[in-house]
Amino acid sequence: MKYKIGIDVGGTFTDFLLALENGTTQIYKVLSTPDDPSIGLMNGLEEMARDRKISIQGFVRDVDTIVHGTTVTTNAVLTYRGAKTGLLTTKGLRDTLEMRRGIREEQYNNRLTNVEPLVPRYLRHPIEERLDYKGEVITPIHESDVEDSIKLFTGEGIEAIAICLMNSFANPDHEEVAAKMIRERMPNAYLTISSTLLPSIRFYDRISTTVLNSYVGPILRSYLTSLLQRLKGIGFKGVLLIMQSNGGVISPENAIEKAAVTLLSGPAGGPVAGIAYTAVQGYRDCITVDMGGTSFDAALIKNRTPLVTTEGEINRLRLALPMLNIVTIGAGGGSIGWIDEGGLLRMGPQSAGAKPGPACYDLGGDLPTCTDADLLLGYLDKDYFAGGKIPLNEEKAVWAIREHIADKMKMDVLEAAAGMYHMINVNMAAGIREVSVKRGEDPREFPLVVAGGAGPNHACMIALELEIPVMIIPRESSIFCAAGMLMSDLQHDFVRTLVSPLEKLDLKKFHQFFAEMEKEALTLLKHEHVSKNRIQFIYSMDMRYVKQYHEVNVIISQEEIHRGKLESVTKKFHSEHNRLYGYSLEEIGTPIEVINLRLTCIGQTEKPKFLKMKHGGTDPFRAFKKKRKVYLPAQKRFRLVPVFDGDRLQYGNQIEGPAIVEQVNTTTFVSPEFSLLCDAYGSFTLYLKTRKKEFKGRVLS
Repeated sequence: MKYKIGIDVGGTFTDFLLALENGTTQIYKVLSTPDDPSIGLMNGLEEMARDRKISIQGFVRDVDTIVHGTTVTTNAVLTYRGAKTGLLTTKGLRDTLEMRRGIREEQYNNRLTNVEPLVPRYLRHPIEERLDYKGEVITPIHESDVEDSIKLFTGEGIEAIAICLMNSFANPDHEEVAAKMIRERMPNAYLTISSTLLPSIRFYDRISTTVLNSYVGPILRSYLTSLLQRLKGIGFKGVLLIMQSNGGVISPENAIEKAAVTLLSGPAGGPVAGIAYTAVQGYRDCITVDMGGTSFDAALIKNRTPLVTTEGEINRLRLALPMLNIVTIGAGGGSIGWIDEGGLLRMGPQSAGAKPGPACYDLGGDLPTCTDADLLLGYLDKDYFAGGKIPLNEEKAVWAIREHIADKMKMDVLEAAAGMYHMINVNMAAGIREVSVKRGEDPREFPLVVAGGAGPNHACMIALELEIPVMIIPRESSIFCAAGMLMSDLQHDFVRTLVSPLEKLDLKKFHQFFAEMEKEALTLLKHEHVSKNRIQFIYSMDMRYVKQYHEVNVIISQEEIHRGKLESVTKKFHSEHNRLYGYSLEEIGTPIEVINLRLTCIGQTEKPKFLKMKHGGTDPFRAFKKKRKVYLPAQKRFRLVPVFDGDRLQYGNQIEGPAIVEQVNTTTFVSPEFSLLCDAYGSFTLYLKTRKKEFKGRVLS
């Protein structure tokens, strides 16, 4: 029996999806080990081996693929614990990391302080050189300045170096001269060259991304090298792939070279999984949400394609590599409740994490969290949390909420717990508005795909807040991102800047740049052992109306590339601009300007199969467990409700809310307004009772 494993390392839990070649899957969750994430990863593999009553060596011999999402680079940036980094840049531009784009991040916040650069000023060394916007040399590079930089960096014990010179996207020669000298004199230093990583216009975006890559590069290199050695030590001979923030996967060797592609990659598996789980019911659009122990991630998908941005940020630092447009807020099961200066109840963004964790974990935590509130409100069973592996201490939860919330607000403990539950639901609804309403999309028109260990407990209340009529909770919802990782393809993104009016586009350069990117892409995928029949290219252009500030990315066809069909490209741009912003300037003939050419190459991987279940009738009696008291928010009272074993629900089973559906790794609260129906693939569809006919037929078709 051969296996594939998806692994998502979160702030509280490390999630595993074990996929067997016959299409069946198994879920595993272990507590994360923040000091060394690979320990938690190995703990999960050992648990899988124990379940099969074989040694870990015997187990991994049958594992042919591991897809791993890692948070080590993200955590390094968030905590400012990356490598000691030096920067070489053009003389006069030493302070770009602090000057940024010269725009106030929060226009009306007079107390906002500037973000702390990852490289202190004394380690940003200026070099005498200059290229014009065409890449022609104005001032040759002074190699003596590079020598001075090397002396400084050597004396300071620099681990990583970033090279980013003005206009190097048009001519990389000066950067390559500096890089050659550094490689000769500092061969052990991690080196990032901006013209290799991101050869595109906008200097701040490029320098920030280059510095980020060097800052996290040695951290990722050390982690992946150690992980590969651990896996080799237990006899793993399969393929290890690393999740990227663009929703694709990459080999460890390429990930080490372009470490910044793993920043914020953890949540990227969610939208990929969302597409798969909604497609089987015929949906092309959806909103995915993932509520784990530490954070809440939301993403919008249109036409089975997640929204992508090249203007991402991490810890207020610009990351201009393509990444899925995911909104992340501090709202998870471990989010801490607290009272602000005005006496108002708040939830998060601080989290109790895995250790010490919520008060009810009884691991030393004494602060009230969302999980503590869920326990007191009856949504969680103290004897069945994580399938009984983590017994919950109700008395500790009562004490924490009373001490830090209830007494301060002069209310009883259950009233305070209900307030905590409501507040975190409101926070998450606001996160969904960020990816939908603020982008001109109505969330009521999208099915809500709910995931994460804590997500299904809060799904109904979030949906009611936003008036969303239907939700899909995958059976693997608790390890949603890990599942998405097994559904991801190998992916590489390339960019070339070609600034020109569209009507005067230099077609020779246009074809040349795309040909260069295709050649580079094929070389990478060849090293990753992808056959030609599994390779797909996606071509696109960043364009804007002349004098606009932001561009619109427009996908173009291979025919438009080779034949230079600019009229059809123009129509696509007007249409996309109108879709995004509600207007176009087609009628008045405003000229269009090309900024960047982009190529995404995809190497298709084998995906886990979806197995259909046999129809089990409408009555869920086989899954009934017991009844228990649960708090109903709309009625503001407790009521005895039926509790069902979610792992025993069968295709066609229907449950009328209010009810609780328990699985080993998550619990679903079905509020009185909703009904639940188990679909042919074991996922749970929740729909408003008032719209039963509309959604029931789709699930059972």
